[in-house]
Amino acid sequence: MRRPAKWDRSKGRPEPVAALDRVPLLENHEPLVSIIERCPKVQIHRKHVIPYLRERVVDMLREASERLPEGLHLAVIDAWRPFARQVRIHEFMLRSAREAYPDRDGAALRRTLNRWVAPIDRKAPPGHCTGAAVDVFLVDAAGNELDVVSPYTRFLAAPTYSFGLSSESQRNRDLLVGAMLDSGFSNCRDEYWHYSYGDAGWAVRTAAPVCCYGLAELDHALYAEQERLSEEAMRTRPNPFLAG
Repeated sequence: MRRPAKWDRSKGRPEPVAALDRVPLLENHEPLVSIIERCPKVQIHRKHVIPYLRERVVDMLREASERLPEGLHLAVIDAWRPFARQVRIHEFMLRSAREAYPDRDGAALRRTLNRWVAPIDRKAPPGHCTGAAVDVFLVDAAGNELDVVSPYTRFLAAPTYSFGLSSESQRNRDLLVGAMLDSGFSNCRDEYWHYSYGDAGWAVRTAAPVCCYGLAELDHALYAEQERLSEEAMRTRPNPFLAG
């Protein structure tokens, strides 16, 4: 397996879970609204995506989509998540980490998990569960993903400011990152696809004194089918730590 890409640690800002927990929450009670209804140029890229975010976040996503060159689109691969889905993801990642790294103790496994999935037992809620965070890819008009990782794979080139990308991959990644940052999002520097506004992660990255989005709820009838598909997909998902 190819070694992970090296990356520029001078860009972006670390966001340890302890720092996230220290951010005060002043909830503004903004509703979750439909991405599909408000963002006509944005594609929903996976069937299990629940296409809702906080109202301002959706408006920012629409702005980001309009910044892209003609023929290119943002494709959402994750948006708001119910907390129950976050728990399932966390438990799956924990099982995967134990399988991939049997010699790591509890503290080391926890650090591994915190690198890839927000914890479920901390004061600061996971960004996706607040409706503040969205994961996006860049696609063409037919929905084909543009390459932003070559010569690596998605996880080996996960850091946003990875070195050694091909010229095409770097160009496409710059388009994606630029459109999102220029529209007001903050980026998790460990994941080129993850952006947020208004949650604890955003506050730490931007040095904001407070965050405005806590846990958000949605009528289960609006996402029951997506939850069924998510549970189904999780049962056959390969171990990401072994897949590379």
